[in-house]
Amino acid sequence: MGLTIPKFQDLLKPMKGERDKLAAVREEFVSQWGVMGTQWGINRTMAQIHALLMTAPEAMSTDEVMEALEISRGNAHTNLKELVSWGLVRIVTRRGERKEYFEAEKDVWEIFRRITEQRKRRELDPALQVVERCAEETRGMQTKEGKDFHRQMGELQEFVAFASKMGDRVASLPHGKAMQLAMKLFG
Repeated sequence: MGLTIPKFQDLLKPMKGERDKLAAVREEFVSQWGVMGTQWGINRTMAQIHALLMTAPEAMSTDEVMEALEISRGNAHTNLKELVSWGLVRIVTRRGERKEYFEAEKDVWEIFRRITEQRKRRELDPALQVVERCAEETRGMQTKEGKDFHRQMGELQEFVAFASKMGDRVASLPHGKAMQLAMKLFG
């Protein structure tokens, strides 16, 4: 009985099958993350680029992002810059290359913290300013409608300010302490 040596191609078959499966699963994740992103108030492409970079083993260039998602250069560029401004993606340079590469933050808690911070800055803070201004402009009104409106604005102001402070507090906690707090609150 002789020892049979497997062919090189035969050794690669399991790896190719796994790579194909991983590519399909990753594509499904990127697509679904895009759908979820629209529910969170960001555009689908921005969310898909984030998912693509978050699951990429290495930083990717704009051209690679364009090719993977089949999007235009302008769309890729605009959304990459927005992700950089959110702090979810950082620019990576490679020695000897002029191209910019992009890599996503991969720490899930840090992603949550940065998204919370941006959503607060872009949504809660402006809402709080409007409610505060409406409460101030209706202070001292004598009609029932004016008093009711002012009271409602005061309650909204209190609630939005509370939500804002809670968001700041949770986002500032280390991951372990935040999880302990969540377990106490939501059991």
